[in-house]
Amino acid sequence: MTTMALADVKAHLSRLVARVSGQHERVYVTVHGKPSAVLVATEDLESLEETIEILADADAMRRLHASEDELARGEVESREELDAAMRRHHPRRP
Repeated sequence: MTTMALADVKAHLSRLVARVSGQHERVYVTVHGKPSAVLVATEDLESLEETIEILADADAMRRLHASEDELARGEVESREELDAAMRRHHPRRP
């Protein structure tokens, strides 16, 4: 994480965008010493938005918690069982 004044960000924008995009670093931009914006890689923003969407979906969260409970009880499927189930549902798969 880096914090920079807006004037410095303007002066080095191309370099900062390359760094944010390539290294997944966040750059916090300040205006008059106060945080105002953040430069973040598009991929990272999309990932955050997907996470927020899942967390906001009550049904998805219920299913996730139910899966965690099943795992805790040892209710798991082997790779072979999963492969067999996939073949039953998609017979053309090898």
